[in-house]
Amino acid sequence: MPGQPIILFDGVCNFCNNAVNFVIGRDPKSIFKFATLQGSVAQEILKSHNLDNTGMSSFFLIENGRVYSKSTAALRVCRRLKGLWSLMYGFIIVPKLFRNGIYDLIAKNRYTWFGKKEVCMIPSPDVRARFLNKPL
Repeated sequence: MPGQPIILFDGVCNFCNNAVNFVIGRDPKSIFKFATLQGSVAQEILKSHNLDNTGMSSFFLIENGRVYSKSTAALRVCRRLKGLWSLMYGFIIVPKLFRNGIYDLIAKNRYTWFGKKEVCMIPSPDVRARFLNKPL
């Protein structure tokens, strides 16, 4: 899958699942593939890049062999979405320390504020091919 951007996300987080559905709805060319952090595909990808995310507290974008996380990953995803969402990438000029501070606040409270599923989402048949998961 060289060159195909892959989004790694927390599959039991309601906020994260909604974010993935948001991306799917604004990615008509199916640029992005997806894998939940709870699955072996994401764990293999992270391991191959010498990353550990046992806390499931981040969002990753693998693009052109590079790994982006947190706010940088989110903004790089926005850059490739249809419509005005690509303008969100302009926030990349905000210092990473500030951007990730906001990201960390949301990540820390995401289960409290948005809830949690007991299992990872099951995509509809028309988008299932975009998910790379194999259960652990």
